[in-house]
Amino acid sequence: MKQKFDVIESTCIPIAIDNCNTDLIIPARYLASTTRDPQFFGDAFMHDLRFNPDGQPVADFVLNQPVYNEKPHAGVNEIIVAGQNWGSGSSREHAAWAIAGYGVRVVVSSSFADIHRNNLLNCFVLPVVVSTDFQQELFSSIEAAPKTKVKVDLESQTITNMATGSSEHFPINGYKKYCLMNALDDIDFLLENKGLIEAYETR
Repeated sequence: MKQKFDVIESTCIPIAIDNCNTDLIIPARYLASTTRDPQFFGDAFMHDLRFNPDGQPVADFVLNQPVYNEKPHAGVNEIIVAGQNWGSGSSREHAAWAIAGYGVRVVVSSSFADIHRNNLLNCFVLPVVVSTDFQQELFSSIEAAPKTKVKVDLESQTITNMATGSSEHFPINGYKKYCLMNALDDIDFLLENKGLIEAYETR
């Protein structure tokens, strides 16, 4: 999951579900698993919305529609444009594991549940907060042209709708920004600064 962030320019998966909770993102029965295999959790992403109880795909769910069902890879479906209050409900980190395991690099919403937003950052998935107007513009652009691309520049903290050219600035914690841009988790960051820590302890 550790990948350096710079600029992501990709088509998007529109999931226009407000208050999409973590139980929808990954059902509770997957929480008992002891594996950390990204593919396992990626396959469980939005499982009960993607599949009927008999295991057959739900044809009209966005992830099963031909234009959006290609698994994310460079420049394709790496960005989710989500409804407001994404990731509400329980604090399960598995929801962030599922999104990362599916291959998504960025989730865009007008608001995130705080714990889920932090879990995404810890899994090297960038949560981008935009205005409601910009969010709705993205949904409209994607509906009109599903291959619309969105550009997310972490260094400048900007997101751009490539269909319209409109752009917004998004906030991010400076520490997490540094970690994302250098593919560092919290332990990596401490090890990177081991010399400074030891010097401080010596003083």
